[in-house]
Parts: sequence; C-alpha cells; structure tokens
Amino acid sequence: MDCLTPDDIYAAAKQLSSKIINTPTLPAPALSELLGCQLYLKHEQLQHTSSFKARGAYLAILALSEAERAKGVITMSAGNHAQAVAYHAQKLNIHATIVMPKQTPFAKVERTRAFGAEIVLEGRNLNECEKTVAQLQRQYGYSLIHPYDDAHVIRGQGTVGLEILDSVPDLDCLVVPVGGGGLIGGISLIAKSIKPDIEVIGVEAKLYASMYQTLKGQSLAVGGETIAEGIAVKMPGALTVPLAKAYVDNILLVTEQQLEWAVGTLAEQQRIIAEGAGAAGIAALYGYRQIFAGKKVGVIICGGNIDMRLLGTILNRNMMSDGRLVRLRIDISDEPGMLASISAAIGDSGGNIVEIYHQRMFYDVPAKLAKIDAVVDTRGQAHVEEIIAALVARHFSVSIIDERSSQERAYSPVGKE
Repeated sequence: MDCLTPDDIYAAAKQLSSKIINTPTLPAPALSELLGCQLYLKHEQLQHTSSFKARGAYLAILALSEAERAKGVITMSAGNHAQAVAYHAQKLNIHATIVMPKQTPFAKVERTRAFGAEIVLEGRNLNECEKTVAQLQRQYGYSLIHPYDDAHVIRGQGTVGLEILDSVPDLDCLVVPVGGGGLIGGISLIAKSIKPDIEVIGVEAKLYASMYQTLKGQSLAVGGETIAEGIAVKMPGALTVPLAKAYVDNILLVTEQQLEWAVGTLAEQQRIIAEGAGAAGIAALYGYRQIFAGKKVGVIICGGNIDMRLLGTILNRNMMSDGRLVRLRIDISDEPGMLASISAAIGDSGGNIVEIYHQRMFYDVPAKLAKIDAVVDTRGQAHVEEIIAALVARHFSVSIIDERSSQERAYSPVGKE
C-alpha cells in the first residue's frame, strides 16, 4: 500500500465498525465561551484503551499473515499505542512485546501489562527504543506494528476524521495533535477529500517540534521533559511527512505551561480527563486565540491515559497560577497567640488553610522570631489581596511565594520594614 487514498479510509471504517467505538463529537459550551470560538470535541479518550490508537493498531495486526501472527508482534510506544497493540493482540491470541521509554508513566506501563503484553523499558523516547525493537525482531522474528509510519495504522487513524465530519459537517477547521504524524496524516487526507476548504491544523509540543521543523526544512532539534509524552517524537514518519505537506495547512507549537493549562481546564470546565498529548489541541486554542476567534472548530481529545498523580499536580499548579491556591510566608514573633491570630485573619476573610508549616530553623530568622508558611485556598487573586490586607492589618509582614520561580512578593505593615 504505497499511496493512500480516501477510499482506503472508507474501507478502514467498514473493517473497524464492530471493533472500535464510534466516539461522540460533542459541543463544549464552557470552553467555547472561554476561548472565543464554537468548539466541538471528538472524545477519543472514550475509545478502547482510552486512545485513538486502537483504530490503526487493529488494522495493522489484521493485515499480518497467519505465520506472522504465530511469531508475535512488537512495537515501541510511550503508552497509548502500546495498550492498543496489547489489547488487540490479546483478543486475537497473539504474543505482544512492547518496548517503552524508561520514564513512561507507571499507569501506562501497568495498563499495558494488564493486557498480557511483555514489557521492555528502554531509552528516553520512542526513537531511542527502535534499536531494541530491531534487535528483538532479529532474535525472535516479531512483526513490527509501527506507532505511526504504517499505511494500515494511518488509514485506521483517518477514520477519526470521517466520524467528526459525519457529526459536524460544517466545521471551519480541525485541530489535531501531532507526534509521528499518523493521526493528522489520515485525518487530513479524508477531511480535505470531503471538505476541501476545511483548515487542518496540527499541534506539537514545542520541545518536540519534529514535524514542524521537517516541513520548514529545518534541522531537527528536539528534546526535553514534556507532559505530552504521547507526541514526544524525535522524527516524523516517512509516510506521514508527504501527507502533512499535501494536506496540513499549519502546525502550531505549544509550551508546557499551555499544555498544563489545557489539561487542568478540560478537567475543571468540561470534566474531561485528558493526558498532555490529548489536551494539545486545547492548548493551541488557548495559545493562539486570534487564529480561531469566531470559527467552528473541531478538536480531537486523542487520549486520556494520564497518571493521576501528575493530574493532581497540574490541577494544583493551575490553581496557584490564577491565585486560587497560594502560599503565604508570614513573619511572626515566637510567642503564644500568633498562630491563632493568623488563622483568624485568614478565616474571617473567607480563606481556607490547606496546609501550615511553622519554620524556626531558617538561618536568616533570629532565634526569637519564626516564619509561618500557610497554603491557602482562595476564590482568586482579588481574594488573595483581601486576605493579605487582613494579615497586614494585624501587623504581620507577608510574602507570596511563587512556587514556579521561588520568588517572594512582600507586603509589610505601615511603618514596618
């Protein structure tokens, strides 16, 4: 299958009809108002194994001969493709070996293992796993189910685009997360055949802008720690780059802060649990509002396999960034009644103390003085200022501790330095 056509994706949809979930495409009113566009979300986090990867993986395994299936399959994946391959291999009674980057979240590793796959942890990203995959193929004769550079995988992922445009045919643009390019390659091919004037916009993590750099003719320079490990790909596919060149209108790059905002906002505003890669489209709408203003936009939430501890961290960091959770450092004299006075000031102002630390051992604190660190739940930045004013009125010196930069912003009572 050297050249993919729209007919290949229509055929894939028939093959997949009883094997995958036709996930809903639904309006997102809260986010639409927040981001200034008419937004529809394709909920692929509700797919088998919580990711769109279940589509292409099935077709690639289905295309193997009986002899190839008997020897087993192998792939490299940060989690979603791994689970998809393991899921379908178990259903078809095929041995699956999955090579995963060492820093893959525990939740993804254990979910993959739960489908009966053999797990090998190696390298720091997908591309570094390839040497191990090649070695195991030579040793055992496994067939590679590539995460994105496989025609069967691409046509399977393209069925996501078919379903979106069947649900909302008058979209102005589609926003698609990009790793190796299998998802956007399949979606852009079918979307442009159905609606030639639709915009197809890809989104990459700024640290892993491999498709963007390739299309721009730039040298590949990627790497770093990203919460969007599902699209942290160092080099796009040989099959996917021509599709992107032909059918993708633009690729936007998003920062880690924008990805964190998107994950947290999806959870808070829409009650959607998405991983970093799954939230990349929302991060793009947040970071490039002017591009999407007033448009009817479809965004693929491509995966929901996020580590719960990471999700909790992101939610807390988002609350800190907009003032709903704040750490206050308060200077006190080490004498009875100080803690009660602080609690009263915060409580009377409507703040909720989440955690409190009594610090006496700082070298820059005189022996008869102390510092209180209070983590306070608030209604927002204006409420923070109200709480600080109440503390200052009781003659406390207060600093806001910025958790991201470790900097302090100080407030002192009148006449006190």
